[in-house]
Amino acid sequence: MSARRFVRDNSLTLFFGSLLLLALLGQSVAGRLQLNIQRVADGEEPLSYLRYITSSSFAVDVSENWQSEYLQFFLFIKLTVWMVQKGSPESKPLDQAGRESDEEQHVGPYAKPDSPAWAKAGGWRRTVFSNSLGLVMGVVFLLSWFAQSIAGVAAYDEEQLSQLQDPVSWGAYLTEPDFWNRTLQNWQSELLAVASMAVLSIYLRQRGSPESKPVGTAHDVTGVEG
Repeated sequence: MSARRFVRDNSLTLFFGSLLLLALLGQSVAGRLQLNIQRVADGEEPLSYLRYITSSSFAVDVSENWQSEYLQFFLFIKLTVWMVQKGSPESKPLDQAGRESDEEQHVGPYAKPDSPAWAKAGGWRRTVFSNSLGLVMGVVFLLSWFAQSIAGVAAYDEEQLSQLQDPVSWGAYLTEPDFWNRTLQNWQSELLAVASMAVLSIYLRQRGSPESKPVGTAHDVTGVEG
């Protein structure tokens, strides 16, 4: 496969992967500047770039965003199995809610020649593969949320000590307003984005996008993508 074809065939992943790296770089630069302004004002030494990107302050800022993103995808993947939205291309047709039959899902005896091996298998392998996308999203959410709590308590205790206050344990930090403020401000933005996409795509269009219905499709047609 030529490099040009590889880039074309994977352009969506490569584009967003590149934007992710650029955004992380920009966040690290801006975050360090902001933190060092505060440290200088408090009479502390500014941090080098390397110390900042390995600090709890940077880790908690990154992980709190990641966990909310994966929560969004986990909920959307799992809930759209059973829940529908009339007119939205993000929803299945109204009469197809549920896990669907083996024949509709092309598993077991109904698998196609090019179906994945675990779709053709039975038992636990088919069960795991049938839920693998939701499982991975859920596990990554929990791991990144745990990472947020670990980095968050470290950053919180560092601030506590700088103000001559007692540090808190990890368990105690989970009940602190700082933890839940960081968590919930990200959750609400992701849930708003999903709800907006589901509703706005009923009435608005983007020609050529699989996230939109075809331009001329009626508003109440459900589960059709362009």
